[in-house]
Amino acid sequence: MTTTIHTLSVLVEDKPGVLARVSSLFSRRGFNIQSLAVGATEQKHLSRMTIVVAVEDFPLEQITKQLNKLINVIKIVEQDEDNSVSRELALIKVRADAATRGQIIETVNLFRAKVVDVSAESLVVEATGTPGKLQALLNLLEPYGIREIAQSGMVTLARGPRGMVTAK
Repeated sequence: MTTTIHTLSVLVEDKPGVLARVSSLFSRRGFNIQSLAVGATEQKHLSRMTIVVAVEDFPLEQITKQLNKLINVIKIVEQDEDNSVSRELALIKVRADAATRGQIIETVNLFRAKVVDVSAESLVVEATGTPGKLQALLNLLEPYGIREIAQSGMVTLARGPRGMVTAK
C-alpha cells in the first residue's frame, strides 16, 4: 500500500457546527486527519480550513465530492506542494540552565526561530516552518530536554495572484 499526503483548503461558512460536520465526514470514511487548522479569511462570514490527510490506495475524490455536498462548504482546492506555501507554528519549552542557555539560543537562531519566554530553568521557543524544518529543530533541542510542545496545524496558500475568494 502506498500512502499519499493530500492538503485541502476548504472555504466554509463561519457558522457553529461546520467544523464538526467536516471532520466527521472524514472520520466516517475512515480517513485520519493528520493536521487541521481553521481560521478567519479576508471575508467576515467565511473561514478557511486547511486539512492534511494521508490516504492509502484510496482516491480522495470520493471525500471531496461528499464535502462539496455539505451546505456550508463554499469551495475546495487540493493544494499542490510545488505551487503552494505551507507553514506550521510550534511553541517548544526546553530545559535550559545557565550552562546550556547559550547553546540553545544559538541553535534557535540558526532556524530563524525566537525565544519568547525565559525562566530560570527553561526557555520557550517559537518556530515556524515546514514540518521537516520543525522536526529538525526538535531533533537538535531533544538532548537538552524538551518539556512541552504545542504545535498548530498546517496552513497553506497557493502561490501567485489567484486566491480561493474573489474580491468583493
